[in-house]
This record gives sequence, C-alpha cells and structure tokens, in this order.
Amino acid sequence: MASAVSTMAVQSGRYRILKEGSRGSEGQVGPVVYWMFRDQRVRDNWALVHAVHEANKANVPVAVVFNLFDQFLGAKARHLGFMLRGLRQLSQDIQQNFQIPFFLVRGEAEDTIPDFLREFGASMLVTDFSPLREVRRCKAAICKRVSELVTIHEVDAHNVVPLWVASEKLEYSAKTIRGKITKRLSEYLIDFPTMEPPTSKWIGRNQLIDWDDLIAEVLRIGAEVPELHWCEPGEIAAMEVLMGSKNGFLTKRLKNYSKDRNDPSKPSGLSGLSPYLHFGQISAQRCALEAQKLRKSYPQAIEAFLEELIVRRELADNFCYYQPHYDSLQGAWEWARKTLLDHANDKREHIYSREVLEKARTADPLWNASQKEMVYHGKMHGFMRMYWAKKILEWTRGPEEALETCIYLNDKYEIDGRDPNGYVGCMWSICGVHDQGWRERPIFGKIRYMNYAGCNRKFDVDKYMAYVTKLVGEIRKRKAENLPSEKEKVQRR
Repeated sequence: MASAVSTMAVQSGRYRILKEGSRGSEGQVGPVVYWMFRDQRVRDNWALVHAVHEANKANVPVAVVFNLFDQFLGAKARHLGFMLRGLRQLSQDIQQNFQIPFFLVRGEAEDTIPDFLREFGASMLVTDFSPLREVRRCKAAICKRVSELVTIHEVDAHNVVPLWVASEKLEYSAKTIRGKITKRLSEYLIDFPTMEPPTSKWIGRNQLIDWDDLIAEVLRIGAEVPELHWCEPGEIAAMEVLMGSKNGFLTKRLKNYSKDRNDPSKPSGLSGLSPYLHFGQISAQRCALEAQKLRKSYPQAIEAFLEELIVRRELADNFCYYQPHYDSLQGAWEWARKTLLDHANDKREHIYSREVLEKARTADPLWNASQKEMVYHGKMHGFMRMYWAKKILEWTRGPEEALETCIYLNDKYEIDGRDPNGYVGCMWSICGVHDQGWRERPIFGKIRYMNYAGCNRKFDVDKYMAYVTKLVGEIRKRKAENLPSEKEKVQRR
C-alpha cells in the first residue's frame, strides 16, 4: 500500500517549475534532492512533502542537502548557532524516523548544489522559496549550471497562501492584500499529510557531520554577537512555545494578546515564535491551524494573531519579491522619497555615529533601553522597533544613512534578522512603506512621527526600562560567571 505522503500531492499552486529537465535517452531517472534553506523542519513542510511525493512517483530515493554559506549577510554566532543546533536535531530526526539522508555542504550554493546533483546523478531538485535577491540570484545561477536533464521545482512552504497565488504585483498596503489572501485561505489553509519514509531507500553514502566542531567554529568566528539562552532551537522547542503545557502561547498566553502585544512593558504578551518562524523551525500554517481551533474562545486575540502571522508576514514577502530595492530609499513610494529628500538637510538636534548608536550611548534613555534589549536579548519588542528606527532617522545625516544603520543593527543583533519582516519594518519606519503621508514636520517630512511623550502615553516607559536593565544585568552576571578565571586560562595554555 502506498504511503500517505505518496498519495497526497502538493497543490499545484504551491510550487512552480523553475527549469524543466529533458529525459535521457536511456530513460533512467536519478534521485530527487531537496535543497533545504528557508524551511528547516521535517514536519509540516510542503517542500519536503513534494520532494518525497515526486521521488515516490518516479520510484527513486530522496535526499536533503543544506548549504552552509561561508558568509550570509553578516550572520553571527547568535544566528548560526541557533540554526545549526536546530539542523543537528533535524538531521537525526529525518535519518532515524524517515530514512532520508541529510547532507551538509559548505560554500556558495551556486557551486555546491550543482556539484551535489552531479555527484549523485539527481534528476530533480526541489527548493524552498525566498523573496530575497541573493537567494533568487543564486537559484538563477543553479538553473544555468545543472545538467539539462535536471528539473527544478520551487515550493513556497513558508507562506500559508503561496506568494505568487496571493498576488501577482507589488501591494500598496495590508488593506490591498488582505482580501486577496483571505479569499484563498480556505483553499490553502489545510492540514498536512502524515510524513512517512519514502518507498525507495537511499543506497549511496551517508555523510557523517561533526556537529560539535562545526558549531564550535561558527561560535568562534561570530563571537562578537554571542548565542542566546532564552530560546532553545529546533522543532520540538518551537512546538513547545506554540502549544506547551507550561507556558505555550496558545495554551497559556493567548487571552490578552490583542491588548498586550503592543505594550513593551509586557514582553510575555508576545507569541515568542519569530525566531522559529524565521528559521522555518515551525510552519506558519501549523500555527494558524492550531490558532483557528480557539477562534470561538478568543476571537479578538486570534484575529490579531492571524493578521500578524499571515497578512503582515505575507505582505513583507510580497514587498521584498516585487520591489527589487526592498532595502534602500529607491524602494520607497515616490511621495515618501520626495519628502525625505526635501528634509534631508534639516537641522538635527543630535547626530550620532554608528558606534554611539550601537553602544546605546544616546541622550534618550528609552531608545538606549531598546537598543540594549536587542543587543543582549536578541529581540527588541515590535513596538519599540518602530520608535528605535524613527529616532535613527532623526539622529543621522540623512534617510539613506538612517536606513543603512537600521538594517545593519537589526541584522547583526536580532535573532530574526536578514528577514523580509525586518527589511519591511525598517522601510515602514523610515520610508513610510505600507503607510500613508502625515502632517509635514522637520526631518520626517510626511513620514509618521513618534516621540518619547507618545510612548509614555501608550505604555509604562519606566517599567519597560526597568525590565531591560534587569535583563541586561542578569545576562552580564551569567557571562561573568562563565568566564574562565586567570588560573584556568594559564592551565589551558
């Protein structure tokens, strides 16, 4: 009897063909390879489901390959450590429970992936979807470099409604995309099939990966931004954050989400899922399916959560996909670009260097607290990210420098940096993307303005700053306790 996975094909709208391979004269078909990068999970993964389905259809084996870039947009120990620890769990899970081999290659994917396909005589490559230009450029190069016999499919396993299904153009705002996504939800927000081992077993060599050495190496190279201790990586930990009996978001913390999520003094009001969603260690679709079951009990909270999880996340992907300048002033709407440039030379009360900003040494204690929250905790509250970015516009020499500084700091310290949500957050704050024009004022022009007094009216500023001070103190204390003594350093030599 065929497995559940082999009988359920992925909806045709969820994948697209990047390259159609030609069949060889001998009619032999090689294995299917799934190049995993954005969706780093075994369960609830449409790309893996599709790879196994295609392999079973052709009666060939399937393998998963992950390419570790030597440098990917400045990722540090914080990001690479979290990612690799999750991948170590994944590689054990997929090999032990599904008999699918996991390979890790290093270098530039446009070289390593075609080489891998050639080595194992693969006939099909299945890849994750990403709207970021570096990944798209890389895929275009892979399409050119692989054999003409290889077919390449791209699967959007990250969005609930696939990007190209939701909209075929750059959307102006959440208002313009919401209806389009909602219209397709009944078609795409469906449950996943049960994952079972593929019918044809992998015969070639399996790779032994020295995870300890690899993790130690990335931690050493990226030590400038150390790992976090509050979020445990991997699929099991991700489900615990969503559904755990002790402190799960849907099980224990959902009730006040619509009210508390915009209050930085109540950090537990947030879902805590963003690191897992960013690295694909949990599926947004799984989060939505579980959330929907609670709609009758907590309608407001669920509506707010699904708006963030589906509409806002998919709007960010839409922007980065259809706007090639998603991280520069060129990507702003014309009205915003004009107003920013009109006010670029306005007198500023403070001009801070990147170093001063990075070290949180401004005259604004609230801004300093938000910067420290990000540097030490790896996650700044979403409301504070808006205030933080707008102040950088106010304190730098012009909008281009402000945007560059925001993206640099965000990607360096945020555990979910280098993400469409991060780019769009910076672009919303500084360039008015997905927003509207407001009353004109110095420096900001018609871009929405935020200030300390406004924050003070909205939430307990002192409570938030005290929370960050305590947080930083605890992290510094832990670090000091873990530092080797002078005697130990001598012994190690």
